Amino acid sequence: METRTRQVRTLTRERAGAVLSVGLALSLPALLAAAPPASPAPGPAASPTPAPLAPGDVVTAFQASRLDGTLQRVDFPKGKNTLVLFFLSSCPVCHKMIPLWNEYYSRRPKDLEVYGVMLDREPPGFFDAMPIAFPVLRSPGPALNQMFRLHHVPFMVRVAPGGRVDSVSEGITDPIKLGELFRP
Repeated sequence: METRTRQVRTLTRERAGAVLSVGLALSLPALLAAAPPASPAPGPAASPTPAPLAPGDVVTAFQASRLDGTLQRVDFPKGKNTLVLFFLSSCPVCHKMIPLWNEYYSRRPKDLEVYGVMLDREPPGFFDAMPIAFPVLRSPGPALNQMFRLHHVPFMVRVAPGGRVDSVSEGITDPIKLGELFRP
């Protein structure tokens, strides 16, 4: 009988320990959130996340490869507005926007340049399954992402002559906003 009692006590302690461990694991995020912030470690300060691109900001011209490998300079010449559409081939929201971009691109005014910038490598057959009417460029790298302060896709930037940002839209964009972006 005594052996049986010891076994029950041992099992009870093990279960209590397991319950306590699970309880701490579940409450740890709440405890960390309530804890005062730790003093920063010595070393270089972490750079804060830059504010999103906004109307009035200025972007500079850039070069990127077309799908066929030729270089394309995207600048913001006098007398022309430029719309830059950032997307990922793996982004389901981008897949919803691309047919709308194609539709608006087909009706764009003559003084509006439109470029798509693909931020990843497309899987085989992507352009067969997802035809794109506007010119597509491959992102030249992180410097472009930083200049346009990309955080999410799809991301659309309308740039006035000289590089001044005129309008910005992120995510699924309604037809009214698309009309504003694709206006003369």
